Amino acid sequence: MTNRRVVEITEFGGPSVLKIVQEGISDPAEGEAQVRQTAIGFNFIDIYQRKGIYPLPLPTGLGFEAAGIVEAVGEGVDDIKPGQRVAYMNAGVGAYADRRNVPADKLVQVPDDIDDETAATVLFKGMTAQYLLRHTHAVQRGDLIFVHSAAGGVGQILTRWATALGARVVGGTGSPQKRQAALDAGCIAVVDTSQQDWPDAFLKTTEGERARVVYDAVGKDTLLKSLDCAAPFGLVVIYGASSGKAPAIDPELLNKKGCLFLTRPSVFPHNADLNRFRSNAADLFNAVAKGHVSLEIGQRFALEDIAEAHRAAEERRASGAIVTIP
Repeated sequence: MTNRRVVEITEFGGPSVLKIVQEGISDPAEGEAQVRQTAIGFNFIDIYQRKGIYPLPLPTGLGFEAAGIVEAVGEGVDDIKPGQRVAYMNAGVGAYADRRNVPADKLVQVPDDIDDETAATVLFKGMTAQYLLRHTHAVQRGDLIFVHSAAGGVGQILTRWATALGARVVGGTGSPQKRQAALDAGCIAVVDTSQQDWPDAFLKTTEGERARVVYDAVGKDTLLKSLDCAAPFGLVVIYGASSGKAPAIDPELLNKKGCLFLTRPSVFPHNADLNRFRSNAADLFNAVAKGHVSLEIGQRFALEDIAEAHRAAEERRASGAIVTIP
């Protein structure tokens, strides 16, 4: 039996609850592949789960996405081969490890022109942007869209990709210090959503034109005002809750605001089917290859320093994506 190092928590709390455990790992079972992981991605949901905001049964691992090399496959696996470079983002928690058995149908092959660190850090965020831009609303040339948290990881990808598709993007940021990052990602204008009158600022920048789609990752603090930024028959998409759970909406309010559409999608149902998952991933990797999607890696941490990676993220000391190297 091969040994592996894996991060485990036995209680919820601060970064200090993250512990490295050495344990054996069995050969891959039927339908599985064993991946020697070379790069592990980081997402803020990892912090929420560590703290117990999104509680998991304890003890538990953490982490949703990683890239690496297939070292062995179990019975019944014929589309994934040893030696292939792969990545995943929907195999359940437990990506914080140097080796892992993963259901083969959760893996995608990584193209030769995309390195492991990029694959590990862009897959979760990029697949979120992919379904938002391709499925929740098929963004068209000329669309005016509003992207909350435009300086964040998903926000920057959304902005760059939508701009490449010909949309005009106005971004929202929670502080003026993040304005330049949103502009660099392609926003034609940026409003500070920490200000009470930010919908007025949005309409001023657009000369009164409202958005075909509003992508809201903030939730509680912004949703009601997001409705004021959507055009008649427009769409408001709640895909995150960084400020807390979005408030309940009386359907009559949607009528009053212009017969609006409101939805709360998520990445996993959009990729539950194997063929669709791999097709969506191919679309994302193609956008990366074309330069339409990019995500700067700001800091790298060893697996043994995973607690420091969490501290850097919580204290906003990390600029760009965080990647852990096993």
